[in-house]
Amino acid sequence: MSLRRRLTLSLVTILVLFAVNVGTHFWGSYARNESMSAYRSSVAAARLSTEIEQMLNDQRQRIQVLSTIRENTSDQFDDTEIEQAVAQVDEIEDRIGKLGRLSHDVTRINYERLEESSSSLLDEWRAFYRNYNDPDFSADVDDPLPYLEASERLKELEARQTFIAEQRAAIIDRTIALTDRITVIGFIASIFLTATLGFFLVRYTNRSLKRLKRGTERIGAGDLSYRIEEIVDSGELGDLAKAFNDMSEKLRNAMYDVSKARDAADEANAAKSIFLANVSHELRTPLNAIIGYSEMLHDELSDEAEVNRAQFQQDLEKIIRSGRQLLTLINDILDLSKIETGKMSLHRQTFEPGELLDQACDAIRPQLRSQNNTLDKPDFSGLPTLYNDANKFRQIFTNLLGNACKFTENGRISVSARVPRDRPGWVEIAVTDTGIGMDAAQQSRVFEAFIQADSSTTAQFGGTGLGLSICRDFCELMGGEIRVESEPGKGSTFTVLIPSDPELALATA
Repeated sequence: MSLRRRLTLSLVTILVLFAVNVGTHFWGSYARNESMSAYRSSVAAARLSTEIEQMLNDQRQRIQVLSTIRENTSDQFDDTEIEQAVAQVDEIEDRIGKLGRLSHDVTRINYERLEESSSSLLDEWRAFYRNYNDPDFSADVDDPLPYLEASERLKELEARQTFIAEQRAAIIDRTIALTDRITVIGFIASIFLTATLGFFLVRYTNRSLKRLKRGTERIGAGDLSYRIEEIVDSGELGDLAKAFNDMSEKLRNAMYDVSKARDAADEANAAKSIFLANVSHELRTPLNAIIGYSEMLHDELSDEAEVNRAQFQQDLEKIIRSGRQLLTLINDILDLSKIETGKMSLHRQTFEPGELLDQACDAIRPQLRSQNNTLDKPDFSGLPTLYNDANKFRQIFTNLLGNACKFTENGRISVSARVPRDRPGWVEIAVTDTGIGMDAAQQSRVFEAFIQADSSTTAQFGGTGLGLSICRDFCELMGGEIRVESEPGKGSTFTVLIPSDPELALATA
């Protein structure tokens, strides 16, 4: 169980005990109030019963006296005296009604009996007062049975209410005793439980923290293979131990990655050193040609003999070709520098891809002749119009066709183009050659900068290893992709997939 759950359980348990104590207190207070209220009602009802009994007795004695006077004299009451007498009877009835409101459910039957017997008695008394002056009215007010019945019912009700009051008093005493016992037990249980939970929590936490301390000391000392174990906590302390273990694992992996990065950096430095050597060779070759043929032309012009114009023109063409070769190399280096620094941008314009493919094919015809290769290309007029960077599009296929010519001799180079059915708005163009080909390891690094498929390739075919890297970066910048399929000795196929609009690539990503 996690530390948080242990603390939460302890807190909940203490709160439950506290709530039980508080609830017991409020329940006891409520029970005492209810019992006291019922007790006060019972006492008030008993007092009221006594008053009613006295009023009934006084009223009966008065009526008996008035009945004797009425039979033996001719005295009469005036209206005011009659009304006062009736009002006294009504007051008795009101007191009986008030007694009913103070009665409980257990005394309801007794009250109803009292109300029934007293109602007939009081009606008889009211009739006596209202017809007192009528000599023809006869009233049997001397009959003691109605009075005795009402008085008996009243005594029964009073006795019942006294019994209930005694019961309520006993309940109050028991409730007070019970709530006091529960409060004391809850208080003692809270103290005991708090002390017990505190002891176990401290012992458990101290043991886990010691393991964490030992683990951090081992990891801090450099023992990254050490793991903090034996922490049964599945919560905070367990997460902390797991975090230390993960940190140790990540530090070990980071050190391994640093070692790999250092090795990769050493390889990159070696690759760049080779690249610089290749670049220096590629720069020297056209420069030597330019300088050499320029000196030859200078010497020929200084001679007084007649200039061989045809030979002169051939030498100038060699100088121009070497200059263009040098310019292409410098442009490749500048393009790669812009790509790596993030300064290469797209210049979108509407163009026909077939026209640029024809231009790239025409540009490599001298290489085709020198390598004795043939070029197969279809009619590109059916390709859709593109809205992309035309210059980068032309440079991609100029590089691909140039590479195909460089690594193919007495072979065939073909170009194919189509619109993929599953990707409308895109153009797929493939350049296939029958050259030396590549194995899987060479294909995996053929698009890396400064690296050619094989180190022997540089010595045999020349080059700096920038062309295909620039092609890949240009394809990605234009929203497309490039892939290669090849087998050693059977040639290679470079396939380029370009969207009609770079925004289309973002929409379908």
